[in-house]
Amino acid sequence: MRIASFNVENLTDEPGSGAPLQARLDVLQPQLNRLAADILCLQEVDATKSSASAKRELGVISQLIAGTPYAEFHISSSIAPATGAPRDKHNLVVLSRWPIVQCTQYFHDLVAAPSYTAATAEPASDDASQIIWDRPVLHTQIDLPDGQHLHLLNLHLKAPLAVPVDGQKMAPFAWKSVPGWAEGYFLASVKRSGQALEARMAIDRIFDADPKALIAVTGDFNAEEREVPLRILLGDTEDTGNGQLAGRALVLPEHSVPETQRYSVIHRGRKQMLDHLLVSRPLLAHFRTFEVHNENLGDELVAYTLVASAPDSYHAPIVAEFDLA
Repeated sequence: MRIASFNVENLTDEPGSGAPLQARLDVLQPQLNRLAADILCLQEVDATKSSASAKRELGVISQLIAGTPYAEFHISSSIAPATGAPRDKHNLVVLSRWPIVQCTQYFHDLVAAPSYTAATAEPASDDASQIIWDRPVLHTQIDLPDGQHLHLLNLHLKAPLAVPVDGQKMAPFAWKSVPGWAEGYFLASVKRSGQALEARMAIDRIFDADPKALIAVTGDFNAEEREVPLRILLGDTEDTGNGQLAGRALVLPEHSVPETQRYSVIHRGRKQMLDHLLVSRPLLAHFRTFEVHNENLGDELVAYTLVASAPDSYHAPIVAEFDLA
C-alpha cells in the first residue's frame, strides 16, 4: 500500500489563472504517475462554476487524472459547510484505489472558534471577533483488501503569513507597523495550531473507538517537525509526560530518509520539510519505505519573482509504502 500526498498549488481550470491548465498537467501528471500511489491526498485543488447560478465543481480533477492509473479511483473532497459544495480555493481531495466507506470533515466541529480582540486595529475597538480556520480537516475511512480499515486525515494548515489586521496594511505584503505585523503573525499561528488541535481531537476519537486503529495523517502542515502544530499532532510522551499515552502518539516515517534529503519546500534558499505523513503505531508496524520526490524542486521565492506563469508545484510530493501482509 502506497500513501502519497501532494500540494499541487492552486490547481484550477479557470481561464487566465496563471499557467494554462494543459501546461500544468504536462508537469503534474508524470509526478503523479511516478508516485504509483494506492491512496493519493491532494491539497489546493480549486473549484469553478459552469454558470453563475451553478454550484462549484472539481472538474479539474477529472482532467488531472485522465489517462492515469487514478482515473478509476474512488474520490472524496472537502466542502464549504454553507453551500455543501467545494470552495473556490484550496480544496482537499483524496483518491483511493479501494472503497471509501465514510467521509467526514472537521471545521470547528470539535474545537470552537476562539474569540479575540485586536490590540493594534485602527480604529481601535473593544469588540471581539472569532478566529476562523482557513480550511477543514478531511477524514476518510477506507476499506483495505485484507478487511481492515484505514483512517486517513488529509489536511492543509494555515501558512505562516500574517493575517490582516484592520488599518494595519499598506499593501498586500507591506505593514504600517511592526506590532501590526506581529499581531497578524500571531493570529496566523493561532489558526495553524487550532487546525492541528482539531485534527488531534479527531485522532483521539478514533483511538477511543479502536486503540489499534490504522491511522495516517498527511498533507501540507506549513510547519517543521519541532514546531507547535507537529507537536500537537504527534503527542509525544516527552510532551505529555505520561507513558501510558504512548499508544496514542503518532510517528514520522520520514526519519528513515537522510536529513540532507528530507525537505519538501525550498524558500529563499532554505530547505524545509513542510509536507508530512504521520502514522499510528499499528500502521507503523507495516511501514517499509518513505520517499520525497524533490530532485527537481525549485525555490518558491525565486520562482515567484523570476518565472512567469510557472506550471510547477513548489512542493515536493511524498509517498510512504506499507506491507499489509
